[in-house]
Amino acid sequence: MIAQEIIIDNICNDKRQIWSLILKRPVLLLAAAVAALPAMAAETAALPGCAAALAYSKDRSGVALLVIDDGKIRCRSEDITTPQELWSGTKSLVGLMAAAAVQDGLLSLDERASDTITEWKSDPEKARITLRQLLAMTAGQASTVGRPQGYLDSTRAPLSASPGSKFQYGPAPMQIFGEVMRRKLVAKDKDDNPRLYIERRILGPLGVKVGGWRNGPDGMSLMPQGLVLAAEEWAKVGEFVRLGGKEEGKSLVDAAALAELFQGSAPNPAYGLTWWLPRSTIAADAVTRATDIVEHAAQLPPDMVVAAGAGDQRLYVIPSRRLTIVRQAKLDLAALVAGRRSEWSDWQFLSILLKNTSF
Repeated sequence: MIAQEIIIDNICNDKRQIWSLILKRPVLLLAAAVAALPAMAAETAALPGCAAALAYSKDRSGVALLVIDDGKIRCRSEDITTPQELWSGTKSLVGLMAAAAVQDGLLSLDERASDTITEWKSDPEKARITLRQLLAMTAGQASTVGRPQGYLDSTRAPLSASPGSKFQYGPAPMQIFGEVMRRKLVAKDKDDNPRLYIERRILGPLGVKVGGWRNGPDGMSLMPQGLVLAAEEWAKVGEFVRLGGKEEGKSLVDAAALAELFQGSAPNPAYGLTWWLPRSTIAADAVTRATDIVEHAAQLPPDMVVAAGAGDQRLYVIPSRRLTIVRQAKLDLAALVAGRRSEWSDWQFLSILLKNTSF
């Protein structure tokens, strides 16, 4: 099938169109409490904008919506249990993996990648690349579209910019980080698949049920995309981030490293280490401009962080508002390939959902 042969990682569209459509939909009743979210209390009264937000999402190919407010379900679609691919939402798990690896003493964010990928030492430019730059998409690898290369082949790709000088979103940095983790794990006599490390250190303890995870051409789990989770499972990851990387009071990731994930870089303040941020930015690439949280940065909570994937998959986490919001949608691959403009607006959606409340 074409979706298996052509993997879209970073085709994004300009979403700066201002919406004036006023949504009028019948009120949708919330379903019974979700047993698969044991840490959360029973559902309570719906948010004022729940019905309109559900309609807004559904009208734009939405298949799942789940809003957790201080541990309680305040809005949900009928189906939050069917696994959906996160696409580039997978990248944000790589950041959490890095924070866990810091806690385990496997790495530091500012160490040079060439300390592990030793063949880079002979290349003056690649020898300077840090792990932080890989995670921030500022290591110099070119933005590319298409099926990601394997871990090792990704390390061999030439640079198109000096390390630290430019934000270039693409699959290569995540695949290279996968190779770094693979070698780090082998050195500790651990299984060499980073996916198993993520599951053992983060997803397993959180009780997250993985619906699937695609492999790359080298047979290793893809790091830029490929993770398949149901909305209720992705919400567990969001709640983990909202609560500061703790599960039942126990820290699963290094607190300082977790905080670093949500700091932007000089080339792109709107992108941290695998997470999007509501920040003004000088970056003018299509991927950064594909979300209008950049345009509305001053009006959004500064602590909001977002995991995002193709087809407008979203995980919004707003600790100051005690909110975790999951939105999943059907990916229209033909529209992406054709470059047709997406109708999704993060700002419009959040404004509808949280109407009559202040950010």
